[in-house]
Formats: sequence, structure tokens, C-alpha cells
Amino acid sequence: MNDVPFFDIQLPYELAINIFQYLDRKELGRCAQVSKTWKVIAEDEVLWYRLCQQEGHLPDSSISDYSCWKLIFQECRAKEHMLRTNWKNRKGAVSELEHIPDAVLCDVHSHDGVVIAGYTSGDVRVWDTRTWDYVAPFLESEDEEDEPGLQPNVSFVRINSSLAVAAYEDGFLNIWNLRIGRYPVHRFEHDARIQALALSQDDAAVATASAFDVMMLSPNEEGYWQIAAEFEVPKLVQHLEIVPETRRYPVAIAAAGDLMYLLKAEDSARTLLYAHGPPVTCLDVSANQVAFGVQGLGWVYEGSKILVYSLEAGCRLLKLGNVLRDFTCVNLNDSPPNLMVSGNRDGRVRIHDLRASNVALSLPAHQLGVSAVQMDDWKIVSGGEEGLVSVWDYRMNQKLWEVYSGHPVKHVSFSSRSLITAHVPCQPVVRNADRDSVTPHRRHWGLIRAYEFAVDQLAFQSPLPACRPSCDTMATHCYDLALASPYNHV
Repeated sequence: MNDVPFFDIQLPYELAINIFQYLDRKELGRCAQVSKTWKVIAEDEVLWYRLCQQEGHLPDSSISDYSCWKLIFQECRAKEHMLRTNWKNRKGAVSELEHIPDAVLCDVHSHDGVVIAGYTSGDVRVWDTRTWDYVAPFLESEDEEDEPGLQPNVSFVRINSSLAVAAYEDGFLNIWNLRIGRYPVHRFEHDARIQALALSQDDAAVATASAFDVMMLSPNEEGYWQIAAEFEVPKLVQHLEIVPETRRYPVAIAAAGDLMYLLKAEDSARTLLYAHGPPVTCLDVSANQVAFGVQGLGWVYEGSKILVYSLEAGCRLLKLGNVLRDFTCVNLNDSPPNLMVSGNRDGRVRIHDLRASNVALSLPAHQLGVSAVQMDDWKIVSGGEEGLVSVWDYRMNQKLWEVYSGHPVKHVSFSSRSLITAHVPCQPVVRNADRDSVTPHRRHWGLIRAYEFAVDQLAFQSPLPACRPSCDTMATHCYDLALASPYNHV
């Protein structure tokens, strides 16, 4: 086919494809009904491959991998609809990741379905929930040549696609390469306790805050880890994040009381972004912006706010919110474009519209403060200090379901097909520990739950541990409940 009838003119086939590439799937369907010639153009593999790439389906594939991209697009859309329906109806499988006896959970982090946890026994474990294999290996804290000894409590753990990092109470820092083995590739000792730890999401870069020093660690060209930059700050750092997509030289954001610094490892430059204001309560950073909450000044009736700064210009862009209680968490990097979600001590989850500089939606999600929150293009998952995990469809302003555990929710991370939640005790001590009986002190250990909403995992028949019905019911009997754990574990 060389020429294509296009109204009253004839166009080359390649030029017609270039025009049709600006149409979406509905418009291509309408054009396919015009004539046989237009139907051939509207079903061209190049157009449907482009639609798959635009909507995020099979991003790593090439056009030659499949013979019918229109059918692949329809299958991906059907799977996406199935996953969304499973999310709304609590249909799926759930598992509690195996705990360590006589040890209390200290910190949890996850990345793309891979979970890392640190315990009071000094143990560090890693699970890959994508394979549904929950026999987690231990990450050794000492080299094979060293004599094993009693390890202190784990303060922080972080993980990305290739690295795992753990900070201990005695100031030691271990870095593992997940592709090499279970022994550390680098071990660094600080003079004091590590107050904050950050790991780059996509690069090999680690930042630590100990006493009044902030260090950035990264491997050199030969693969040996070294101190890329070291900074001194006048106050203790409470919040630390590494800016994503910084390529070769890492860039970090450090919050120390009422001071906010932009730290660049390339030239060891320390830039003061925010100073002499209310203390910072929470922090998150994206590739070009940083958002952080500041305490309110009750005596002058100025409420708590979230400030958004530009990393390139180093100036404030937005001032959002004016509430009485402090903001406890903010999620900027994982939110949809021009939106941001935050949690507050008043128990409410707020969606901020960055274009209009206002609160688009406020949800009464928790009885106590919100400790973790994340959103995508249609739902919000939040965790509270009372131990409740809530799932909302914020477009309909409707709570879908919620799950309860006795410990505060310190970590929430989800994708389209899975959800990871971590309930970490406030006090990392084992009370009433009895080695002959698991039941008395089991509730003090903390727990990690992995939810799977894909259809290929439904054969496990694991009930979602729902403690309340998914919708409002009448004051009669309600049987829309499932046990929090199997009956033989109670």
C-alpha cells in the first residue's frame, strides 16, 4: 500500500502513520471503522507498540518481540483491570514474613518487592516477595575470616536493586552487594551513633549522619568504596535523603532542626536552603524538588505547613497547608505529577495540588497520627500509629478496606500487584520472653506482611487479615471478615 485516501488527497503510507500516531486507543478504534484502508493503518503494529510504551506496558520490549501488539495491549489492559478489581475487593493472598525468635523488629525497607529487615539481635534478613519464596537468607555482618560475635541492635536498613545497607547502634555501617553474596563488601565505623541513613534509589551511593558529620560513600572506578564527601553541620541531623537521578556524583538533603542543607559530593558544596524557621518534621525529595513539613507556632496561630523548594534554583516554590498538628510524613517522589500526599498527627491524609497550591482532598484515615503514606493515580495506602493500614479510592472519596495490627505502621510500599507493610514496635525490647512458649511475647516482635493481588497467586488461598468490613453495614450480623492469622497460629 503506497498511497492512502485522506479526505480529498492521497498521502503516502508513512505520512499517514505519522498522523495517526497522535491518536489514542479510542480514536484509533473509530478511525478503523471509516474504511478498509484506514482500518489497516489504525491496526499498524507501530501505533499499538507506541501505545503500550506510553501506558507503561512491557517497557523493556522491542517491536519485534510480538507479532500482534494490539492483542498484547488488550491483554495488558485486561490484567490491569483485574488487578484494580482485586485491590478494591481484597482479593488476593497474604503472608507474614518469617520472624526471628526472641528478636524484635527494628526497621524495615523495601524496593521493587525486595524487603530488608533489621532486628535487635543484630540480624539482617532479605526477602524477595516477587518469587513468593519467603525463606529469607541472612546477611552476615562479619567477614568469613572474622570470629562471630554478638551484634548490637540494627538502627536503620535500606535497600535498592543492587545494594543493601544496615546501620548499627554502635556506629558501624555494613554495605552488601546483593549480586555477589551475603558478606559485606564494605564496613565503615563511625565515632558515634548513626542518626540517619539514606541510600540512592538507582545508584551506588550511601549517606550517613553521625553526630555533627554527614558522609557520602560511593565506589570508585575500581569498585572500592570510599568517602566521596564529608560535611559538618551545626546541629544533629534528623532527616536525610539522597536526590534521585543525580548520575555520577551523589546529592543529598539533610535536615537538622531548623536548618536544611543541600549537599553536593562533586565539589563538597554545602548550600543552606532553609534556616531560622520552625523545626523540620518530615522530608521527601524528587529529582528536582524537595518537600518538608515544619512545625506550627501555636502562640501566634500559625499552623504547620509543608514547604516545597526547587533544587535547581534553591528557592521556595510553594507553601502548603495551615493545620494545628504537625505533619509526620510526606511523599513527593512516588506521587503522580503535580500531586503530593502527606500525613498528619491529626490522623488525616491530605492530597496537595501543586499547581493550585491547595489541599485537593482531606481524608480522616486514622485515629492517631499517620506514620506512612503512598499514593498512585487512583488509590492511597496509609499506615497509622495505632497499627491500622487503610486503603482508599480517593477519586470516589471511599475507604476500600483496612487491616489492623498492634504496632505502629512504619513502612508502606506498593505496586500495581503487591503491597508491603511493616508494623514496628515503639520499644525494641522483648518483654516477658519465654523460650518455651511463643504466644506470651509474640505480640512484641513486630511483623511484616506481603500482599499479592495478581491472579496467578490466588491458589495459595491465604485470607486477607481484615478486621473490619470493606463498606458500611447495618447494625446486624456481618460476615465479611477474615482471620488475622490462621487458627492454628492463634
